[in-house]
Amino acid sequence: MEIGEKLDILADAAKYDVSCSSSGSARANGGGLGNAHKSGICHTWTADGRCVSLLKILMTNSCIFDCEYCVNRRSHDTPRAILTPEEIAHLTVEFYKRNYIEGLFLSSGILKSPDYTTELLIRTAKILRKQYHFNGYIHMKGIPGTDPVLLDELGRYVDRVSVNIELPSERSLHLLAPQKTKKAIMAPMKFFRDSILVHREEKKHFKRAPSFVPAGQTTQLIVGASGESDRQILLLTEGLYRAASLKRVYYSAYVPVMKGKNLPAIKRPPLNRENRLYQADWLLRFYKFRAEEILTPEEPDFDEELDPKCNWALRHRELFPVEINRASYEMLLRVPGIGVKSALRIVRLRRYGYLSFDDLHRLGIVMKRAGYFITIGGRYYGNVSLDNAHLRNRLISRTAAREVREMSLFDGQT
Repeated sequence: MEIGEKLDILADAAKYDVSCSSSGSARANGGGLGNAHKSGICHTWTADGRCVSLLKILMTNSCIFDCEYCVNRRSHDTPRAILTPEEIAHLTVEFYKRNYIEGLFLSSGILKSPDYTTELLIRTAKILRKQYHFNGYIHMKGIPGTDPVLLDELGRYVDRVSVNIELPSERSLHLLAPQKTKKAIMAPMKFFRDSILVHREEKKHFKRAPSFVPAGQTTQLIVGASGESDRQILLLTEGLYRAASLKRVYYSAYVPVMKGKNLPAIKRPPLNRENRLYQADWLLRFYKFRAEEILTPEEPDFDEELDPKCNWALRHRELFPVEINRASYEMLLRVPGIGVKSALRIVRLRRYGYLSFDDLHRLGIVMKRAGYFITIGGRYYGNVSLDNAHLRNRLISRTAAREVREMSLFDGQT
């Protein structure tokens, strides 16, 4: 099989893995090729808003596992291909020289065993780092069931690893991926967490201490392939951030390309649900919300028309309106229409005097939302009161309504 054919197969097979982002690495150029400091992945977004590109492929789409939801499952009749470590390294460097990419995102099906597959990943990374002196960004997979010695070696060559948990509960794993267990998935996550902490301490004392996964680890959750509520998924996310010190949890709306007796009969991916999870994830990481605040046992799923922050504010109208000139930073973060940077600017500028309506506009506050939940110098600017039954409709922005309509683009797909 020609290498072009292999690339077509393996690039297409990799498109369902979204757990890639290059932000966080600072691997400098030491006289070789590439620089991960300002580089990244396959049309993704870094933390500072840059769009970057990576060669995103599988090493192989052959797999010994038979996960019901996976397009690469063992029982699926599909063309199979494998790229050798030498071929992957050569492709990466040649694409980089042509300015097509800024790094490599390499995943893989499980070939023979987790250890054997990881050895091939390590060999690929070694060739890039040592033979080609490639200092660009590399993101590879930590495969459950791999010997910790191999995981340790992998971590010394890559910028980021991801161990995909994929399904949100032990029950779902048993039903759709019976060869996987929560314990096996969490083991490499915890290994990387502990090893990253150890190497960070070493870096404090020894400047030349080797790097170990400098951009941290991520994971991916499939949304909609199993029956968990949004609240269950968000509670799991919160637990993963705490237990495994993850940089990011990525959410992938289940795409119904496979058939199976335990898979849901849906016609289109739940993209709006995926979007709401990302919004709620942002609230967890930057707005100091807890999962149990965002979704409750009484309301375990997201509102399709209203973002999680607005929905929370409507459930807690008794806390509003807050006076913009006196409210704490923590309370400002909970006001719809006020972001992290805006809240910091408000706190900083209040030291020099009272803020006015015009001041808030200049700070970038979205007054169409925030106006219902704040007072400015004692004056309320909302055009309906907080206890008005129509406030919800006022908060459903045209953008939110458009998001819902765009989901219908998938209605014609089978």
